[in-house]
This record gives sequence, structure tokens and C-alpha cells, in this order.
Amino acid sequence: MERRTLGSVGEVSVLTLGGGGLGQVWGPTTRQEAVATVREAVDAGIDLIDVAPGYGDGEAERVVGEAFAGKLPAGVRVSTKCGLGNPDPFDVPAFLEKSLDDSLTRMRISFADVFLLHNHVTAEAEPGAPWATPVSLFVEAVRPALEDLVRRGRIGSWGITAVADTAAVTEVLGAAPTPAAAQCVANLLDSAGELAPAQSDTRPAETLAAARRHGVGVMGIRAVQAGALTYGIDRELPPEHPIMADFHRAEPFRALAREFGESAASLAHRYALSMPEVDTVVLGVKDRAELRECVAAAAAGRLRPDEMATIRAAVGSGG
Repeated sequence: MERRTLGSVGEVSVLTLGGGGLGQVWGPTTRQEAVATVREAVDAGIDLIDVAPGYGDGEAERVVGEAFAGKLPAGVRVSTKCGLGNPDPFDVPAFLEKSLDDSLTRMRISFADVFLLHNHVTAEAEPGAPWATPVSLFVEAVRPALEDLVRRGRIGSWGITAVADTAAVTEVLGAAPTPAAAQCVANLLDSAGELAPAQSDTRPAETLAAARRHGVGVMGIRAVQAGALTYGIDRELPPEHPIMADFHRAEPFRALAREFGESAASLAHRYALSMPEVDTVVLGVKDRAELRECVAAAAAGRLRPDEMATIRAAVGSGG
């Protein structure tokens, strides 16, 4: 499998196995199937596994623990996350470390290669919004605590979720010490869907460009925009949901995929893999069939610039 350099993390496979599918965020699966998917991903050459406590209330991390019984195969690395919110600055170090400890316990390992803030970084505090961490708190307490975890050998490096509030995220991406990696929306719709809070200033393409400009490794997420860039949503969503709006917008893309002679999901993954800013694409697969489709998409190689332009034109996207 092709490998690319993920910032200071170093070389990784161009595909990363994400934990959302393993934790049944993207539709139902079984523990047995999830474990088999993890093992097959590693056999296929995927050497980075990205999980989080929030994926199935720790289920994705438990799947990793069961898959390898506490001993990761040679060369395989893991990243996990912490949903912090906006606590008192004094409490941040202990909060982060407890989250890390709990994640490592579920995975049956003692070290995380990458530890990411699983919150939106925002310009200002958002009252009653546990998904938001203001830049001021990040600078004062979060970044120093993450750096301390690196110094003490608890983690190899740290990163951020770089989705909402492009201006705030760009500020963090450009200030030293910079994140080793950022999880950025990377899809042909240039859409974060429901990940972007209402009225937030979210510009995925600009965030990708900022990460590249500052030498931050990019873990591309939402390649199929939570199912909007596939042939059908695999879970119940209300008609007014942002993903459903993206699904309808993507209808011309599905027709184009048929002309290309491949599935919509495959073509969407190839598009994300062909974006010059993206170092590795985080997969949301929940079973081996979905995994195999993505591995085949990676093996098919990058799309040509003219193909990229044709695909963008189909959905009216500049992303």
C-alpha cells in the first residue's frame, strides 16, 4: 500500500482504519466482524488505526484490544482522542491523562502514537457546548498538557480535530508548538455536514490549505461525507438532516461514478486520496466488505487532474 508522510508522525499507510464504523457509529455491525475487519486491515497494509472513546462508548477501542490481545503487530500505530469541552484550566492535565489511561486500558496497550483533541476549537467559549474548546483554553492549558504527555513518553505526538471555526483552527495550526496532525474534512462536496455547528465559519478547503502551509500532517476525514457520497444512507436520518441534503446534492456524482465504472464510495475515496493536502484518509468502514472496497480504491491510484475537475463540476464544488 502507498505510504505518505504524516507531518512529524512520519510515514504511514495512505489509508487509516477509523474507529467510527468499528464502534457502530455508521450503522450496525458485530464485535466479531469488527475484530475481523481490524485484522484484515493490517494484513492489507494499513498501519495506523484511529479510535476514540466516543466511538460506541469505547467499543472501537475494545475492538482493537480484542483484535491484538494487547500486542500490536510490528509497525502498527494507534491514535486515540479526548473529548475535553471547556473545563477549568487547572483540571485539564488530569482530564486528558485520565481519558488517555482509560483508552489505553480498553486497547490493552501502554502507549498511544497520536493523541488528538476530539473537540472543535473555537474563537470563543460556547456556553453549554461540550463539543467546543476555546482557543484561549487550548493555548493556556491544553497544548502545554499535551506537550507534557509527549515529554513523559505517554504519547508520541498530538493533534487536533480541525473542523469548525476555520479562523480559530488556523490560529492553532500556525502557532508553535504546532500539532503533529490534524483531522480535516476532505471530500468533493467540501462539506462538514452536521459536524459544523449552525452559523459556524467552517471552510474545509481553507483548513486543509492552512494545515499544509504550516507543515501539519493531514488525516482526511469524511471522504464519503458520512454516506452522502454513496448509493444509500445505511442508517435512519430525518429528511432535514444535513447529510440528507448532501446526499441529494450528490446525485449527479453517483451518475458520474457509474460512467467511471466504479462505485460511488470507491470514487469518493479516490477523490479524497487524490487531494494534494491529504496524507492519509481515515476510513469509516464497519465490515470487511466495505474495507475491501476502500483498499481496492487506494490500489487504483490517484485520479488525474482532469478527472478531479469533472467530478467537482458534477456537484458544483471547488473543494
